[in-house]
Amino acid sequence: MKMDKKAPEARIFDGQNKELMTIRKIEREDNSIVIRGKIFGAMPMVAKLTPEEARAALKILDRKTILFLITLLFRKS
Repeated sequence: MKMDKKAPEARIFDGQNKELMTIRKIEREDNSIVIRGKIFGAMPMVAKLTPEEARAALKILDRKTILFLITLLFRKS
């Protein structure tokens, strides 16, 4: 009996806890991060994060949020 493994996914939700995006793959492409997935479960999407935009995103975060992000991986859902 062969069991099919489902590919790992991550989901992003809106303020009403409805699914906005399913992330299927995060990979490096040249000097950017490419995020592949679907928006609203239907529309395929490819998003790119450049080094300049990653630095801009880090400037938005405060110390408390950065600490939370580091510990987020070790928290229970």
